[in-house]
Amino acid sequence: MTKADDGWRSTTRNLIDRRVISMLFLGFSAGIPLLLIFSSLSLWLREAGVERNEVTFFSWAALAYSFKFVWAPLIDKLPLPFLTQWLGRRRAWMLTAQLGIIGSVLLMSAVDPAADPDSLVRMAVAAGMLGFSAATQDIVIDAFRIESAPPRLQALMSSTYIAGYRVGMVASGAGALVLAASFGSEAGSYSYAAWQSTYHIMAAVMLIGVFTTLLVREPETHATRSHTYPTSEYLRLTGTFIVVASTFVAGFFLSDNLFTQLKAIAGNANLTNFVFEILHLALAIGAAVLAGWSMIQLGAINRSTAHETWIEPVLDFFSRYGLKTALLILALIGLYRISDIVLGVISNVFYQDLGFTKPQIATAVKTFGVFVSIAGGLLGGLLASRYGVMRILLLGAALSSAAQLVFVALALAGPNLALLYIAVGADNLVAGLASAAFVAFLSSLTSVSFTAVQYAIFSSLMTLLPKLLGGYSGSIVNGIGYPGFFVFTCLIGIPVIGLVWLAGRRLSIDGHAPSTPAKKGA
Repeated sequence: MTKADDGWRSTTRNLIDRRVISMLFLGFSAGIPLLLIFSSLSLWLREAGVERNEVTFFSWAALAYSFKFVWAPLIDKLPLPFLTQWLGRRRAWMLTAQLGIIGSVLLMSAVDPAADPDSLVRMAVAAGMLGFSAATQDIVIDAFRIESAPPRLQALMSSTYIAGYRVGMVASGAGALVLAASFGSEAGSYSYAAWQSTYHIMAAVMLIGVFTTLLVREPETHATRSHTYPTSEYLRLTGTFIVVASTFVAGFFLSDNLFTQLKAIAGNANLTNFVFEILHLALAIGAAVLAGWSMIQLGAINRSTAHETWIEPVLDFFSRYGLKTALLILALIGLYRISDIVLGVISNVFYQDLGFTKPQIATAVKTFGVFVSIAGGLLGGLLASRYGVMRILLLGAALSSAAQLVFVALALAGPNLALLYIAVGADNLVAGLASAAFVAFLSSLTSVSFTAVQYAIFSSLMTLLPKLLGGYSGSIVNGIGYPGFFVFTCLIGIPVIGLVWLAGRRLSIDGHAPSTPAKKGA
């Protein structure tokens, strides 16, 4: 037997490691809530006769996913009475979040949106609770995964987590729609009981995550806590977070009309709209920072507590990698998935505009595409474990950019079903492969002392710029057409290849994962 064969056998044996398998079930638990806020809830509301503009309001409930880094420090710091002593720091928060998800889904099931106008407010509150609980679960599972195993297993754990997440999304998306239809609710023939039973089943399915949390072992870490605070200090910390978060939400939505008017005055050009969106977000963040600073000045929270909770995780990252390397890493994180995310925003519209039917799109994207992405994730995990995270990260960047050219061919060919499957297959295979390596890369960057908050910052940064740019994908298509748009998504992915290469050189790759970070000032 050759050395290469032995290496592959060792890698595939790691697939049945209990820690790798546990991430499949925790990924499934993480994948359940998202579509219960988006597509499944949207269809429920539409069948109940809720106007389209009111339905879109409920998408705000998922804002928690984009800003989970704000309260991630609390997950690292706050102990939970009784549960932390019983289950440990990570599993206690994981169980709390999962019970919060189950409770929120049950609250949603108790509301009939067709009953009266006030029912929509109750549904919005329940959906908001679901978004917050689901984002909290994501924070804890990410930290749990990183702390549970050494770097050699991180790529495989990432791939099984992604596979479970995809299956969970299928269950709460297509699965929920099939259940509601089988229970008797359809367009033009709404049945509250059908949707109520469907959401009851979705709440019960979340027990898979609960049982997994109770069965897995708490990670053993050697992280040191510089301070231990009394309960009253933790309560003040939580109160400060609530005020800061409320200020951000209020600042963002109260200034929405102002920025809408400014964009109209500027002519609603793509570039100026993009700049105004950045300013809009910056204004809300500035208001939140000001609120937090004011509370510190007023003595509402201890200065050392605030510094350790929100400032030290950021300083730790820059001190470990040095300013130049840290900025390079942050640029890579913010741009790595720009090609596939910007394309993904408009992909379904593109398929419809090309002339494909809804059943054709559903079969290709929601069924075939999901299974291909799962296969891509597992392949990415195996390759990253065998050949090193950075090598597969580089491969994923190159393939992500190249895959956009298949969509150019589809745009030129028209509604060719075979080419649709080739395009969807290539996109999902590459996205799965690249995502597995990228999650493992992000995991390697975190410090065990600040796992939850640092990973939450990285994962939020990963989608921020691509989503902002993706919001203007329709305007870009109107200007240059679909073939030109896909050439554009190909070109914006090319600089990422250079960033991966530079990061690999500065991080001194050891063949399996990023090794010891560069020294301060490197």
